Amino acid sequence: MRVYLCEKPSQGKDIARVLGAQQRGNGCFTGSGITVTWCIGHLLETAPPEAYGEQYKRWSIEQLPIIPERWRNEVKASTQAQFQIVKRLISEASELVIATDADREGEMIAREILDLCGYRGPIHRLWLSALNDASIRKALDALKPGAETLPLYHSALARSRADWLIGMNLSRLFTLLGQQSGYGGVLSVGRVQTPTLKLVVDRDRAIASFVAVPYWAIEVMLGHSGQSFKANWVAPDDSADDAGRCLQEAVAQHAVAALRQTRDATVIHVKTERMREAPPLPFDLGTLQEVCSRQLGLDVQETLNIAQSLYETHKATTYPRSDSGYLPESMLPEVPTVLDALLATDPSLRPLIERLDRSQRSRAWNDNKVTAHHAIIPTLEPTKLSAMSQKERAVYALIRAHYLAQFLPHHEFDRTEAQLKVAGQSLQAVGKQVIEPGWHRAMPRHEQDEEQQDIQSQQLPSLETGTVCALEQVELKTLKTKPPRPYTQGELIKAMKGVAKLVTDPRLRQTLKETTGIGTEATRAGIINGLLARGFIARKGKAIRATEAALKLIDAVPCAIADPGTTAIWEQALDRIASGQMTLDGFIDKQSAWVAQLVQQYRGASLAISQPEGPACPLCGAVTRQRRGKHGAFWACSRYPECKGTQPLKQAKPRARGRRAKS
Repeated sequence: MRVYLCEKPSQGKDIARVLGAQQRGNGCFTGSGITVTWCIGHLLETAPPEAYGEQYKRWSIEQLPIIPERWRNEVKASTQAQFQIVKRLISEASELVIATDADREGEMIAREILDLCGYRGPIHRLWLSALNDASIRKALDALKPGAETLPLYHSALARSRADWLIGMNLSRLFTLLGQQSGYGGVLSVGRVQTPTLKLVVDRDRAIASFVAVPYWAIEVMLGHSGQSFKANWVAPDDSADDAGRCLQEAVAQHAVAALRQTRDATVIHVKTERMREAPPLPFDLGTLQEVCSRQLGLDVQETLNIAQSLYETHKATTYPRSDSGYLPESMLPEVPTVLDALLATDPSLRPLIERLDRSQRSRAWNDNKVTAHHAIIPTLEPTKLSAMSQKERAVYALIRAHYLAQFLPHHEFDRTEAQLKVAGQSLQAVGKQVIEPGWHRAMPRHEQDEEQQDIQSQQLPSLETGTVCALEQVELKTLKTKPPRPYTQGELIKAMKGVAKLVTDPRLRQTLKETTGIGTEATRAGIINGLLARGFIARKGKAIRATEAALKLIDAVPCAIADPGTTAIWEQALDRIASGQMTLDGFIDKQSAWVAQLVQQYRGASLAISQPEGPACPLCGAVTRQRRGKHGAFWACSRYPECKGTQPLKQAKPRARGRRAKS
């Protein structure tokens, strides 16, 4: 019997339908000589420290570091029933097809089960990029040998075990140090979450330390041939900063007085340049999350959930957790089918689709830049817009637009820059005239509006050297430089992807570029949500800000843990494991030694973190402190565990008080 092992029930149902396995069983579908079953994400998890010894149930600095001699997995309690089904079917299999998500984590989900069940039969790999029927059939006809993707499992194991070593040891270490100062929460430390947290901390500190500098600008309205247009005063170099802002009020006041005493300005130079903008690439997940945060107000997890729904439920788009915005050249013959499916889905697209050049090959088609997954695009088959929620339709429209844009002309416009002189002062006017809308025709209205705001869109009258323009209005503006803006979730995703610019070592910077930064498309939303849940960052409107605990933790943890360069080093090693150039055991031995060194170095450190204090304990009257449980934060008696009084968090406002830990 050939068993297909999928990652999720919905995935199993889709594959079973194409295979003709119509008979529904307990946790599976069966057909002639085949069975399709599924996991529910990870059925297994790396065993916690207490599984390696009863002594680890109690957290103690003296027990650190905890380094397993033989790694263990445990079946999740919530998925025990499905695991037993999968285990039985694997024991009956004569050959097995791994049909989990086509990435490192998907490989691990399947392989860790096969290892635990002791399966030794033939293995094939189904590599899917979409869950519509045509894509499934295509992948079924091109099964990979299991040995080809086995190194991905070793790479995923290396990542998982090294993350465990850092997370379990350093989280326990710094939590215990925090408790010495009276902090009652868990101070979680991680390879990806800690450098991500440092991005927020650094931005908040830049905002806090920012000193506004006053500057002065002059805006002038000019007129020619019955048309008014705006020009800006150009401050002399000796009174301006590097950005051209005038820092001397007296100079600006003198210029205003001179301009107001004059009626005409003379054009001394005009330059017009034809600009051509290529269409934006189709979406990778990170860029989709960034754009949806900015344009649709969605948080990053919500965008991921919607993208997953478009992929799994609606079969409208391809695999969402992609880190590539490029498409393989082998998909070019499918273009007519995709466009016909889009038209069948939404007939209102006909005027736009009739404009498309179906033979056009944009920069998106590039085999050399496609990673394990290609960009997120519409699938080969029609979908039902009426079955989608409003937010799903909005995200789908963005994905669709970026695909359609590949078959429209470049956006072309003339950018005109005019320099004028008046009363010894210099003015500059910039205008834009659209020549060919091009791919902008495909963009949703809110994206077009945003693009218009990004570039000066006024249209200048016909100007040439010597043209005299009338001065209609002169306005002096007193302004101040602005601090950096706090991160939004979408901007933090962008910063995680572009973190390479913060790394000074050229080789490591290149690695971070090639691996698209810290975290993966599949994990970044979870990292941000984890930081929110642990109270390290907090939402303030659309912005996210670091809490006091985050500031103190970032100051206390080893620099290497908070440094994105460490992630680059890890990714280099994981890539070498995936390519067979490094062994899993060799990598873990090095990480174990490094973690042991860090624990030894920091076990005597001091850590002072303010602990919010709440209302009096309802049982004994002592001060309560904020703690976190599986259902969120609450007020717990400071005498815990002697007294177990608690109150909901909403019942009182906290008051902060800090104590310094003993060295």
